[in-house]
Amino acid sequence: MSGAAAPGSSADPVREVMTEHRELCERAVDPLEIAAGLEEAGLGPDAAARCRHADLFSLADELYARVPRRPPEPGPVRPGRRGTAGRAALTAAALAALPCAGVAALGARWPVLLPAAVPLVLLPALTTLTTPRDEPGPPSAGPFRPADVLGPAPQPGGPAGSRRGPAAPGHGSGRGLGLAGLLLLPPAVPGGDRPLTVALVLAAAVSAGSAEWAARWYRQVGRGHLGTAGTLAEFRSRMRPVLPVAVALHLAVLAVLTFAALAVLAVVAPRPGPGHDGGLLHLAAERAGPAPWAAQGVLGLLLVLPALLARCDRPAAAAVGALAGPAATLGLLALGRSLPSALLLGGGAVAAALLAYAWAVLGRAGAHR
Repeated sequence: MSGAAAPGSSADPVREVMTEHRELCERAVDPLEIAAGLEEAGLGPDAAARCRHADLFSLADELYARVPRRPPEPGPVRPGRRGTAGRAALTAAALAALPCAGVAALGARWPVLLPAAVPLVLLPALTTLTTPRDEPGPPSAGPFRPADVLGPAPQPGGPAGSRRGPAAPGHGSGRGLGLAGLLLLPPAVPGGDRPLTVALVLAAAVSAGSAEWAARWYRQVGRGHLGTAGTLAEFRSRMRPVLPVAVALHLAVLAVLTFAALAVLAVVAPRPGPGHDGGLLHLAAERAGPAPWAAQGVLGLLLVLPALLARCDRPAAAAVGALAGPAATLGLLALGRSLPSALLLGGGAVAAALLAYAWAVLGRAGAHR
């Protein structure tokens, strides 16, 4: 555009914002995408008011009108995503369950635990390889084009630009180490009902596939709403119930897997004493008390919340959360707590913090661009 004002001039504050975020404005195909990018860069109502606008969406409308569109570079056509979420879920379930089954079969000895941790550490990277990092959006997406066509829309000096693209390798490794600690720490703790612990851990390991599927589904729903929501407020309103649904779906799958594992345990390793007339369902229901079930729920949250954060471009938070769960549990174990109590208290505190953080950040439009 001709006649640009000098940088730093206060005569046209909109032009200053336009200059700083020009690439975002040139690549955007809808004002809502510009508003989401500005929000991710840290601009808020004060910046909109300085530009004499009521809100960021109104400012984005003007930026969209003033900056000419720049056509995207043609890129390779990627295959559709039909079945890719299912393949990623099966991959995650297999990579998590097989090492845990090996540990259960060979016993919790350090020479067994260390090699078993390798596929668990690599699991985030291996499941990401199942599909490209930025999956194509839904076929019926509205004004937003898929990220693999648009590109990451970097913003110089802004925090949003630093997060786009594939996650740093260290973040994936951190999340993998946390996953290995969550699933391999319980069998390594001496004492307690070891068959019950193994059954619960195997059920949780298989549910890693459910956590991966829930995270991919959540991101896909968010990208779909980006194409149809008219304002940021409408987008947040639509996304508000989606996170509880994603978490609840994963926990429901974990509950079914846990009950199935307890039923198998009741057959292959029955408790000594007289039998019951209630049948297999009664035996499975009474095998684990309230504390193991509550600890299993905490374990499910520690599996799904880092997966959600990682899938929605928060890899550092996902890695920290995944590592904090087993670290807090191990700390309480060192203080003499039992395994269910340590996981319920230590892991529960981490899960509560992760859930609050996910609720605060994953409803933003920038998490799904």
